[in-house]
Amino acid sequence: MTHPAEQNAPTTPAAIADEDTVTVPAESGFYGKMVDKVGTVFAIGFLASMSVLIIEIIMRHVFDSPTLWAHETTTFLCGIGFVFGGLFCASRNKHIRVVILYDIAGPRMRRALDIAISVICAVASGFFAWAAWLMVGRAAFAPDGSIRLETSGSAWNPPFPSLLKIFLLIVMVALTIQFVILAINYMRGLGGKDAKS
Repeated sequence: MTHPAEQNAPTTPAAIADEDTVTVPAESGFYGKMVDKVGTVFAIGFLASMSVLIIEIIMRHVFDSPTLWAHETTTFLCGIGFVFGGLFCASRNKHIRVVILYDIAGPRMRRALDIAISVICAVASGFFAWAAWLMVGRAAFAPDGSIRLETSGSAWNPPFPSLLKIFLLIVMVALTIQFVILAINYMRGLGGKDAKS
């Protein structure tokens, strides 16, 4: 039972943030929880990219010996982090949506909108996954069918462009699956903004 003083406590931005602590909603299922846990790896990737930039600054301006690999490494680490970010947001059901109709709708209409939004997003993600597969076909395979990863063409010449395209394909397939799970769970009546915990 809460203390009466706590019940009438003013709502501050910090209190709102604590109240709206971001967790994986029930409608995302076990799959969403696994995606959420993997997100830590990509968060560390952003820290690693910052560390690489600091090393590059020191090497360039203190030792007058710039690296060949720093720029492409940070671009790659940030790129895969941003690509994974879309899946991460979907697993927490925090993806961007226009809420003009959603906010004025009742619980039944919201459930119908949740289902429709999830189905449309699953179809769109599926099309993007197909487009990513076409990109991977050109970036990872030679015309004779052998594996030949596309490289950056720089002095260091890492295969980051092809690796990023392969990762994009994996994430788009995973995103399609996540939206299908969301749609099924909304149809089952699990979760939703108005669901009671």
